[in-house]
Amino acid sequence: MVAPAVAAAELEAWQPAEPGQRSLRQALLAFVAARPDDACSRSCVPGHLTASALVLDAEGEHTLLTLHPRVGLWIQLGGHCEPGDASLAEAALREATEESGIPGLVLEPGVLHVDVHPITCSLGVPTRHLDVRYLVRAPAGAEPVISDESDDLRWWPLDALPDGADTVPAMVLAARSRLSAAA
Repeated sequence: MVAPAVAAAELEAWQPAEPGQRSLRQALLAFVAARPDDACSRSCVPGHLTASALVLDAEGEHTLLTLHPRVGLWIQLGGHCEPGDASLAEAALREATEESGIPGLVLEPGVLHVDVHPITCSLGVPTRHLDVRYLVRAPAGAEPVISDESDDLRWWPLDALPDGADTVPAMVLAARSRLSAAA
């Protein structure tokens, strides 16, 4: 399971440019400091850190989204931290690989985006997901395979995201900014 100290280090290393993201980063760090034993555990009822991935195709023109069965929206791949996850980044990559069925995904270094949202998760109890998001690249020609965690799985053009795609547009904007700065 991701140690809260490791999660805090991942968040501390990230310096977002956007003021709203800086504020959320501070809130997540405060939550982790207040919950040093269970911040990353789904059993933490007040909320818990989760990890997700904005998966881009090799050309950087499409993102892979899942039609989430419980949420009913097209969203990024991701989920809860599991016992074998050493970091949030590792959890995000594992979730993206499991949910996409695509081997050879590559994690870009550093946090991309954060979000906090209310949800009734798998324990059936209303809680909050403090979601830490990463950028992941798929190999050329990658074909997703729908898992039992998804009603559908589809590549969407970055300029034509589905209606109601939650915070995916904000993640796409953050990814574009990061990729253009790297170019």
